[in-house]
Amino acid sequence: MEFNNSANPVHKAPIAAKDVWQWQDCYSFRELKHIFSVVIFFMMVSHAIAYDPLDPTGNITIKWDVVSWTPDGYVALVTMNNFQMYRHIMTPGWTLSWSWAKKEVIWSMVGAQTTEQGDCSKFKGNIPHCCKKTPTVVDLLPGVPYNQQIANCCKAGVVAAWGQDPAGSVSSFQVSVGQAGTSNKTVKLPKNFTLLGPGPGYTCGPAKIVPSTVYLTPDHRRKTQAMMTWNVTCTYSQFLASKNPTCCVSFSTFYNDTMTPCPSCACGCRNKNMCIPSDSKKLKGLKNKQRDNTPLLQCTHHMCPIRVHWHVKLNYKDYWRVKIAITNFNYRMNYTQWTLVAQHPNLNNVTQVFSFDYKPLVPYESINDTGMFYGMKFYNDLLVEAGEHGNVQSEVLLQKNKDTFTFKHGWAFPRKVYFNGDECRLPPPDTYPFLPNSAHANTFAFRAMAVPLLLMILYTIW
Repeated sequence: MEFNNSANPVHKAPIAAKDVWQWQDCYSFRELKHIFSVVIFFMMVSHAIAYDPLDPTGNITIKWDVVSWTPDGYVALVTMNNFQMYRHIMTPGWTLSWSWAKKEVIWSMVGAQTTEQGDCSKFKGNIPHCCKKTPTVVDLLPGVPYNQQIANCCKAGVVAAWGQDPAGSVSSFQVSVGQAGTSNKTVKLPKNFTLLGPGPGYTCGPAKIVPSTVYLTPDHRRKTQAMMTWNVTCTYSQFLASKNPTCCVSFSTFYNDTMTPCPSCACGCRNKNMCIPSDSKKLKGLKNKQRDNTPLLQCTHHMCPIRVHWHVKLNYKDYWRVKIAITNFNYRMNYTQWTLVAQHPNLNNVTQVFSFDYKPLVPYESINDTGMFYGMKFYNDLLVEAGEHGNVQSEVLLQKNKDTFTFKHGWAFPRKVYFNGDECRLPPPDTYPFLPNSAHANTFAFRAMAVPLLLMILYTIW
């Protein structure tokens, strides 16, 4: 019996040197092609994750303006602009950190402070405010002495969304940097910026030099400009902020007695063993205990801190009315300056919103199907902790478009719902309340009639 050496894994035919080089080149090319494909994939995924289709240009831009030079560094005005339409930074506020490119120190700060001083033992006499290679900065609390304040500072790190309150969407502080460059050519930009707002979710790009900021004097007769300016852009990703949703949506209508609840474990059930029933005696002692940021949820089947309920309330000849209720199930969280965003095709004809403020969002000029609801200032802009008063509600009157309006196939319910910038979990479409005379209802009616009819036929034959 003869064997083919080319097919034998042990006895192989000799390979020419030329073939070896060709084989190695081919292998290297395939390997590089695979690595390149993986890199491109992760680049696309990272951009896709941070992209919000309802706010495609939303970001937080951190601007550093060098306003003066010092003997060993510079003084910079740092301004944080929240250009997101409906995502704000709530209490306990923002935390900003970065890494110095050289051996810089922070001599002093106005309007903010670092959380740690670090090792400043090598300095004699004048001690820096912070000597850490990676300082962590937080905003000051309201009410600090005037000599520690600067414009747009000292709000405990709370920054409003630009679409809700443009004047409150800015936060600033001043920092004096030493052991740094003293000219545009010798200054090294900080790197590795991270922003918590207040938790994870933001990804910051590298600092980029931009044209210097121009300032107008109070009398509006003279312009000055910064010595040097660089920007850092941070974008938000809900996937990075939390593995599970933080809110859910339930539905009900006037034409169907069935209520569609939030899906079970819509926000994950990892805290199921740590929740508190609404009638528990432990609730009386919660008010006296020190608060922290750890959620303490009321026991529900969905285990979400927030539930948004959309109720189709009334139907008129030319209009229809919806009631929206937001309920807080977190015993340790008050939601200040909350926002609710809904996407529905009939939001292009909002006639009246009764007890919420409302603003249409038009990220794409040709489509007007998205709107932002938020509380009226000093009335219901605070959603308090879970309990008797832990809810806010309003009604919306919409004008019908006779070409598109219908109650069939779940058309009356929103396509997307966001609370405080995070997308909420919707129920499955096949569980939506349906019209009594719909095909879905007829199917159930037929099944209900078919069973006794079949039993009667069998009884007659028997």
